[in-house]
Amino acid sequence: MSAVLSTPAPIAAGAAPRRMRAATAEKPWVRVVLIGTALAFMTLFLFVPLATVFYEAFKKGWDVYLAAITEPDAVSAIQLTLIAAAISVPLNLAFGVAAAWAIAKFEFHGKNLLLTLIDLPFSVSPVIAGLIYVLVFGLQGWFGSWFIDNDLKIIFAVPGIVLATVFVTFPFVARELIPLMQAQGIEQEEAARVLGANGWQMFMRVTLPNVKWALLYGVILCNARAMGEFGAVSVVSGHIRGQTNTMPLHIEIVYNEYQFAAAFAVASLLALLALLTLLLKYVVEQRVKHQKRGADAV
Repeated sequence: MSAVLSTPAPIAAGAAPRRMRAATAEKPWVRVVLIGTALAFMTLFLFVPLATVFYEAFKKGWDVYLAAITEPDAVSAIQLTLIAAAISVPLNLAFGVAAAWAIAKFEFHGKNLLLTLIDLPFSVSPVIAGLIYVLVFGLQGWFGSWFIDNDLKIIFAVPGIVLATVFVTFPFVARELIPLMQAQGIEQEEAARVLGANGWQMFMRVTLPNVKWALLYGVILCNARAMGEFGAVSVVSGHIRGQTNTMPLHIEIVYNEYQFAAAFAVASLLALLALLTLLLKYVVEQRVKHQKRGADAV
């Protein structure tokens, strides 16, 4: 009798997985409600505004659209936006790689402080950052007399716009690389060192191939943020038409002057650049997933 009582009841094959699926599966109506809510939210706050921008941009015809994006102030704003991004992204690329390599591969005093400082632009308002640059680099600021004596101009000029753009975008590359490098560890670099590789060879042949997609992902995000920055650039630019206005600033000015067709035309161009950035981001993500599937298969 005791033997019969002590024998556990047999568990049918597949019963445990079925119970686990039942515990984690949602009812069909719950999935429908969640998906429908997400789609409705995206439609209301993303798709409709985006479609409205392009509709308003082309509402008065192709000729009006071309005139709006080719007039001198618009061309200057487009050029300045691309220049600021072309300078700030490589600078942040160099900083991000150096900071990520130092944080992930070495132990040193102040490491946590460096991580905190990298996140500073995420927590500080861009307007405050612009005001700080005005205080430091303005002609009435800390180094104003030196700039005047040497005939240099940072604020209300292109250098100030580049500095502000660098500040608001420098976390993106580093924050994409740091977690990945920390997860990979230092074993491969140590093996390369044992085999006689120097620091540059280790970076080019070991570290960079392992992080290239995360690096590209960070560069894409950094570039998107650089082109769309408004707050910090607005403070340091001075809003000089044809000289220090980027695309977001130009859109604000012409919209406030009731030139709605011109505002939406330039806005559509900026939105198109953002969509191209998202497309590149999607391609990179798919490439990463493909590589992961290939690695799991091996």
